[in-house]
Amino acid sequence: MSAAPDRLRIASAQINAAMGDILGNRRLIEQARARAAEARADLVIYPELAIVGYPPEDLVLRPSVQEACEAAIRELAAQTADSGPAMLVGTPWRENGKLYNSVVLLDGGQVVGVRHKHELPNYGVFDEKRVFTPGPLPGPLPFRGVRLGVMICEDMWQPDVAECLAETGAEILLVTNGSPFEVNKWDQRLPLGVARVVETGLPLLYVNRIGGQDELVFDGGGFAINADHSLAARQPDFIEDIAFTEWYRGNDGWICEKGKIAEPLDRLASIYQAMVVGLRDYVNRNKFPGVVLGLSGGIDSALSAAVAVDALGPQRVRCVMLPSKYTSQRSLDDAAACANALGVPYETIPIEPAYQAFDGMLSEAFKGTKPDITEENLQSRIRGVILMALSNKFGHMVLTTGNKSEMSVGYATLYGDMCGGYSVLKDVYKMTVYELSHWRNVNRPLESLGPAGIVIPPSIIERAPSAELRENQTDQDSLPPYEQLDAILEMLVEKEMPVREIVAAGQPEDVVRRVQHLLYIAEYKRRQAPPGVKITPRGFGRDRRYPITNAFRDLPK
Repeated sequence: MSAAPDRLRIASAQINAAMGDILGNRRLIEQARARAAEARADLVIYPELAIVGYPPEDLVLRPSVQEACEAAIRELAAQTADSGPAMLVGTPWRENGKLYNSVVLLDGGQVVGVRHKHELPNYGVFDEKRVFTPGPLPGPLPFRGVRLGVMICEDMWQPDVAECLAETGAEILLVTNGSPFEVNKWDQRLPLGVARVVETGLPLLYVNRIGGQDELVFDGGGFAINADHSLAARQPDFIEDIAFTEWYRGNDGWICEKGKIAEPLDRLASIYQAMVVGLRDYVNRNKFPGVVLGLSGGIDSALSAAVAVDALGPQRVRCVMLPSKYTSQRSLDDAAACANALGVPYETIPIEPAYQAFDGMLSEAFKGTKPDITEENLQSRIRGVILMALSNKFGHMVLTTGNKSEMSVGYATLYGDMCGGYSVLKDVYKMTVYELSHWRNVNRPLESLGPAGIVIPPSIIERAPSAELRENQTDQDSLPPYEQLDAILEMLVEKEMPVREIVAAGQPEDVVRRVQHLLYIAEYKRRQAPPGVKITPRGFGRDRRYPITNAFRDLPK
């Protein structure tokens, strides 16, 4: 038996695995190992379910998917017959007729160890108990004379697994993750990692994936914490990265030498980056040539266009002004200025001929009635038809532009402005839209394909928001001021506060009850909305699933 080593070099592969692309993911894993071999690493660790993508949902129940994952793992294992680094790879794993969320240790040309995820999350966006069997509390994995305590994502969020690993002789805690982004997530992950270190007295190395998967975005940000609770290394946010950490055996256990510590992105930078990454991966992996959107001269469409250009480049973003007779000259000028600043293809297609045709077709049916929201929605739906026609003809995906404030209270038109394939603002409140627009005008996001400088004209940011579906219309004709609306919605949606507590916090009861009512009755619209980037802890769809038919209202005080 060889003597236990005094030093280890561990590579953390922060990769962007694509859902179901098992061959492509295997190549990413191989490429990371090749780089680790050049750097003379002993071990490469990869994110959770790196071979198939995360979260695989019911896809992973297909026997053919399971077989393909196992074949890829066998091929990867065979490559470790050389003198290069071992690999710790996340994969679905079948054992005794059960399916597990697992990691496998590949070394010496074979699978030398397997550990299964014990804590299966079943809340928020997670639904792992639907597809996986929970594994038993694990013991350490022997690796070249070192006992590795392997945890898989949620295993770190609870104390039991780390405690069991420490009690059974683990020397270093390794955590493989598919941990999705939400605002201030780093402020949750780091304290949890520190808590496991404090409880066990062991150092911890955490690796996370990056990239977008439908509504979810993964932000990376892997890190190492020593037993003295100090941060020894941190990987950057939202960028593919391989970090090499140097470990040596001290008198009281293993120590990670201090390495590069990337600063976490601040709130607005991280939100914007999540939108860019989410859209880029959604469009590219679904093989769209680009996106098309209605550029109205308003702030929502301007910010959506800016995100699209940063994600895809200006030539893959087609912007269309769809004016009605109510569209102001200021909107026309602002939309053109925004398109020019972004450098995107831009055109104008008036909707008035189509509106007049519909008005004539419906004149007999509507005889004796006054114009109302019906005529407003008709304009919105005509725009949706035009954008979908352009999408069908040229293949570009329609990008919707509605924000979370509007979607919360139903201030959106089914088959109109809700028409499309993806939304970058779906989980972004209106006041945050303003903040992000100011931020983008003085910052250029990571790996941006768009221009630097002012891309959203200040006149767009400064004007009162309006759907411009009737004369002199503004959003505040129908809704409370956005500052007030967003504050109430955050308490209703993110915090699930009862009306009485929101009123006690200073909001007028009649306004709160009206907003709650609008929130509940708009659920049917949200069920038909396109997917969009998850930003907050309670995004509509995967996070917050309310019944459409719902008579509940908070009782009066």
